[in-house]
Amino acid sequence: MTDNILNIRPASETKWDCASFGEVMLRFDPGFGRVRNARQFNVWEGGGEYNVARAFRKCWGKRSTVVTALPNNDLGWLVEDLMMQGGVDQSHVIWRDFDGLGRNTRVGLNFTEKGFGVRPALGCSDRGHSAASQIRPGEVNWEKLFGEEGVRWFHTGGIFAALASNTAEAVIEAVEVARKYGTIVSYDLNYRASLWKSQGGKEGAQKVNRHIAKYVDVMIGNEEDFTACLGFEVEGLDEHISSIDPANFKKMIETAVKEFPNFKVAATTLRNAKTASVNDWSAILYAGGQFYASMMRENLEIYDRVGGGDGFASGLAYGFMEGKGPQAAVEYGAAHGALAMTTPGDTSMVKAAEVEAVMKGKGARVIR
Repeated sequence: MTDNILNIRPASETKWDCASFGEVMLRFDPGFGRVRNARQFNVWEGGGEYNVARAFRKCWGKRSTVVTALPNNDLGWLVEDLMMQGGVDQSHVIWRDFDGLGRNTRVGLNFTEKGFGVRPALGCSDRGHSAASQIRPGEVNWEKLFGEEGVRWFHTGGIFAALASNTAEAVIEAVEVARKYGTIVSYDLNYRASLWKSQGGKEGAQKVNRHIAKYVDVMIGNEEDFTACLGFEVEGLDEHISSIDPANFKKMIETAVKEFPNFKVAATTLRNAKTASVNDWSAILYAGGQFYASMMRENLEIYDRVGGGDGFASGLAYGFMEGKGPQAAVEYGAAHGALAMTTPGDTSMVKAAEVEAVMKGKGARVIR
C-alpha cells in the first residue's frame, strides 16, 4: 500500500523501507541522578536520525539502514554492537582508522539526565572531531543507495547538518540524489543554537536549511525550528509552545508551503512541560491543504523525554507508508512518541501493537 499524498515507492522496487543519515552517539545515562556526581552510567546508542531508522525496524518491522561513520576502536565497536541489537543494517557505515588517542577521530558522547519533577532534563555533549562529523561530499555512494538498491523513505535532520560545513554539504548531496530517484525525504529541523553558533548562527542555519528544504517532502519542526531555520514566523506562541492558536500555525505553514511547494507534509509535536515528569503532549500535521490534530494527552507521565520527537517522526512515516492517511499518521506518530518517553534511552522499545492499543485509548493494563 502507498499514500497518494506522498506517492511512496512500492516495497517491491526497493531494498530499504527507510535509510537515515546522521551521527550515532553513545549516551551516558546516570539514571535519576546527576551527571556531575555520577559514579556509574547506563550506556545507550542514539541519534535523531538513527532513532527513526531503528524504530522502523524494531517497532514497525520494516527494512532499515543507516549511513554514518565510526572509528575502528572499541567504542566504535560498542556502537556497532548496540546497532546490531537494534536490527539496523550497517552496510553503509564508514569505518575510520583510529590514531590511538582520538585526535583524528572518535565516537561522539552525549551525557544526558532524565530530569525529575521541577528539575528539567539536561544534556552535556562531547562530540568534537567525531567520525560522523567528518563525512564529506563524495564519500558516500548515494547513487548505489538510492539508484541501485532503492529506498522508500530517507530521513535526516538539522542537527547533523549543523555539525560542520562538510556535513551540511553532504546532506545537500544526499537529498539531491534521493529526489532524483523518487525517494521520500523527511527532515527534522531540530534547531540547536549551540551547534549553529560556529556555523554562522541563525543566518547560517537559514542559509543551509533553506537550501536543503527545496528537496524535502516531509518537514518536521516546532515553531522555533521553522523560525530559526527557515525564517518563518508564527504569531501568538510563547517560547515553550505551551499553547497554540491553530489558525496562526496554519498561516505560517501555508506561507511555508507557498515558498516551498515541494512540502507535501509539515508536522510538529506540541509539548507543555508542566514538570520534567508530567507533560501535555499532542501533535499537528498539515497535508493536502488540510490540518490534522492528534489526540491530546494531558498530564502524560514521562520517564525519559529524549527520543519522543524521533518516535513521532517514525510513527508518522509508518502511517503514510502503510497508506493509512494523514489523520492516522499523526495519531501513530503522537502515540509512538508518547510510548518512547516511557522507557530509558533515546530509542523506542515498543511494538506496533502497543502503539495501536494506545491509539485506541486503552489504559495501562497487564498484557498476557
